Amino acid sequence: MIPKPSPANVPLGAVRQGQRWQAAGICCALAAITFVVFGQTLTHDFVGYDDQDYVSENSLVQGGLSVNGLVWAFTHADCHLYHPLTILSLMADHQLYGMRAGGYHFTNLLLHTASVLLLFLVLRQMTGAFWRSAFVAAIFAIHPLRVESVAWVAERKDVLSGLFFMLTLAAYLRYVRQPPAPSRYLLVAGAFLPALLCKPTVVTLPFVLLLLDYWPLRRFAPPAKRSRLILEKIPLLALALGSCAGTFLAAHKLIVPLVSVSLGGRIGNGLVSYAVYLRQMVWPEGLAVPYPYPLHGLLPWEVVLSGALLAAFSAGAWWQRRQRPWLWVGWVWYVVMLLPMAGFFQIGDQAHADRHTYLPQIGIYAGLTWLAAEWGAKWRIGRVTLGTLAAAVIAALMVCAWKQTSYWKNSETLWTRALACTTNNYLANFNLGNALRKQGKVNEAVARYQKALEIDPRHAQAHVNLGAILSQKGRLNEAISQFQTAVQFEPDNAEAHYNLALALGDQGHLGEAIPQYMEALRIQPDSAQYHYNLGNALARQGRLDEAVLHYQQALQLDPGDAKAQNNLASTLLRQGRVAEAIAHFQQALQLRPEDPSTLSNVAWLLAAAPAAAVRDGKKAVELATRANQLTGGTNQLILHTLAAAYAEAGRFPEALATAQHALGLAQGQSNAGLAGQLQSEIKLYQAGSPYHLPRP
Repeated sequence: MIPKPSPANVPLGAVRQGQRWQAAGICCALAAITFVVFGQTLTHDFVGYDDQDYVSENSLVQGGLSVNGLVWAFTHADCHLYHPLTILSLMADHQLYGMRAGGYHFTNLLLHTASVLLLFLVLRQMTGAFWRSAFVAAIFAIHPLRVESVAWVAERKDVLSGLFFMLTLAAYLRYVRQPPAPSRYLLVAGAFLPALLCKPTVVTLPFVLLLLDYWPLRRFAPPAKRSRLILEKIPLLALALGSCAGTFLAAHKLIVPLVSVSLGGRIGNGLVSYAVYLRQMVWPEGLAVPYPYPLHGLLPWEVVLSGALLAAFSAGAWWQRRQRPWLWVGWVWYVVMLLPMAGFFQIGDQAHADRHTYLPQIGIYAGLTWLAAEWGAKWRIGRVTLGTLAAAVIAALMVCAWKQTSYWKNSETLWTRALACTTNNYLANFNLGNALRKQGKVNEAVARYQKALEIDPRHAQAHVNLGAILSQKGRLNEAISQFQTAVQFEPDNAEAHYNLALALGDQGHLGEAIPQYMEALRIQPDSAQYHYNLGNALARQGRLDEAVLHYQQALQLDPGDAKAQNNLASTLLRQGRVAEAIAHFQQALQLRPEDPSTLSNVAWLLAAAPAAAVRDGKKAVELATRANQLTGGTNQLILHTLAAAYAEAGRFPEALATAQHALGLAQGQSNAGLAGQLQSEIKLYQAGSPYHLPRP
């Protein structure tokens, strides 16, 4: 038996005619309370939790909107997720705001506000219940569980998909309320598809539309039409299934395998998560990011109690489905929309997350609001009293949400708060370590990395970051041990192989370092830095041809790398390829005209090149003098070059004095090789002859 239409379901035109100005006032109020809570984010920074992957260290996003960026967004899975419209929106933000984090936060705020207003307008038109719709929209706007979705730049996918979700509801309402037409159905599909391209978890939207057919749209009567209602959702389901397939292909590396979390464990965690979200909805205390899995798993009583609670709520909603259809629709909305985030195909290592409630809890808000209105009428509670209670609830939630939003100001405040609210949170310790390291607080960072590894010894990146600090402190043996452990736990971690290679090279173990560089390049072949440092190691081993190839590859990937130009030129010079060396030295000089090393290298060739056509004593003196000024006249190698330049220019007294000064510095620093070279050159300068390199 289908519930009879209630007086609340007045015609759409009547709702618009009678409450247009009131609706405008409510929209202004909703926008205002949303800004009061989230306006503070305009002064917030990016946080070290995916923001670097999405924006602050994402060179493609930082390229702004372009044809190449458009093609790339639709043909690649960024951050192992397929959400091209989310990436394009971030590119557009970069076009407008550059790297000013407040601009990205402003966009999130605008998108969320637009979704809030649309929810109010659509729900009002569907139900005809003005104040109840306004209250539901207000709770959606400012509940503390919304903070993670709105205050986190990387969660742009939530607020953007949420906007298209609301637009889909609006398009569906228009399709239902007006004579059937393919064009109106295409508008529904046309709004649903962008929602999927922002965040695939909205795949359950066709089921939500079917719920709305039951209440408040009341399309289930007569029974003969029910099969038609299902059939009209099939094209939308096809879009949803396609999105599921794309998501699986994009995110398969992030899906936690069954060996890590069993199917039983996932089901248990899903049941507990449903209950936890309900508790947080009523008592939003201790919200944090992320919520780690319990070290020793969930207690059996937690799973049983949560399962029993959900079963009781489901049975109660089913029992009341005819008399109170909004309870049934609201509850099933919540259950169904949470399914993609319930953890059966676990992505990431959080037990649950506040952001997962962004759209699912709307159903609960609606069900409880309609129930409260019914009880208010039954107990004859006046409108003023009900309005006062509603205002008190909104005010309390606003205070809690404002405080919760403040914790997202920067990485340090975010992770400090997470550690205060959770236990055994290795990810919060690790990320706080990253924030402290960026501030130069390396000892505090080391303590956080060590704490993270106490909780999860297999966290490869914590080993890498701890090793990097130990390497900077000169504790190479300890650093190498950390990098080796990281490689053991995560063989495809390119950064671990690279850092291990650097540390081994610093110890002089080039034979061991080179294979590690090569492994890093196998994993990440487009890293100019890796090619550059491998070239350095090969050059030090005397494998000059291979070194040249890697320097060239580094320059193909990053043509503006002056160091690679410089080292390539030096290696070519060692091979006797003087003309090529000069060309690359000059390119390095164009890139870094004030670099002492590059100035000295070019000056050396202009002074001492074997071919007379290359030499230019006057220019060599100019460049070497500038390099000497930049280093304060204390660099023995640059003084060596300056002496050769003076000699080539015929200024032998200055050449002799400069060479003798360089000799004193070399002897004082026990540089026997350079001292011997200078002693030979001094004899030439005393005889009035410049020094020239031997012909290859």
